Amino acid sequence: MSSKNAFTHIINPVALPADHELMLAQPITFASMQKAQEVAAKNDIRIDLLTTQFPEDQAIIPPYFRQVPDLERSILDIRSFSRPRKLPLIGDIISRLYTYSDTPYLIYTNVDIGLLPNFYLRVTELIEQGHDALIINRRRIPSIYTSPDDLPAIYADRGRSHPGFDCFVFHRDLFPKFRLETICLGIPFIGVTLAHHLFAFAQSPLLIDEEHLTFHIGLEVMPPHDPEYYWHNRNCFRRIRDEHFWPHFDIRRFPYADRPLLERYWRWALNPSLFVAMNFRLEWRAYVADRFRS
Repeated sequence: MSSKNAFTHIINPVALPADHELMLAQPITFASMQKAQEVAAKNDIRIDLLTTQFPEDQAIIPPYFRQVPDLERSILDIRSFSRPRKLPLIGDIISRLYTYSDTPYLIYTNVDIGLLPNFYLRVTELIEQGHDALIINRRRIPSIYTSPDDLPAIYADRGRSHPGFDCFVFHRDLFPKFRLETICLGIPFIGVTLAHHLFAFAQSPLLIDEEHLTFHIGLEVMPPHDPEYYWHNRNCFRRIRDEHFWPHFDIRRFPYADRPLLERYWRWALNPSLFVAMNFRLEWRAYVADRFRS
């Protein structure tokens, strides 16, 4: 087996009331990951499935996941909110992924993101093409699926595209460059922050936005969010961007940068996780630098 053909994949399960939509989605996610792991094993690809969780969440996790140490803090340990929600910090999750793995490539997905059976095979192909980081956009499917027994129908339902970022594959050597501060899960700017780490520090990042590799049950694009938590995450991202990312950004590593002028700006404008004004500044910086070099 090639050393590249080994991945550790972590998710963060959560126990919620039985009628919560995540309590329907998570068993489907779990089963889809196990199926994709089995397909990978038949093709000599090693997949380690990990979870990290709060202690009260352990009971819902299937035995084919390896539970790494529980999370010890939430956003409520950082500051107070008018509507308290015990949301984990993405930095704590990614840190456990790095610490409790020995594979060259690491994967994080949101817990409501299911996998197609060939997911790890396709990821391996893309890594072998020379990419050290991947962002894989999900397909949205209707909320008619409620059980792992529905997986054959789910696999056949190509659904609709989605612009947001919720699946990340990256070489473990990139993690020491991460700065995730106190960004919390379940709120916008999780995917934005992880993606921009890869744009800043990966040598050959790739966005996969058309392939049918992952799915999410539910057709919404921008679900409602609590403004207090939203602004907490947004302010963290801006601080990380300005203090940590900016010197390392190269617009040529951003999605769609190789497209014709009008097309790339149109695609940036349509994607809520990309920023036209910022990307214009980066284009201008690259243009000026090229002019001075010439």
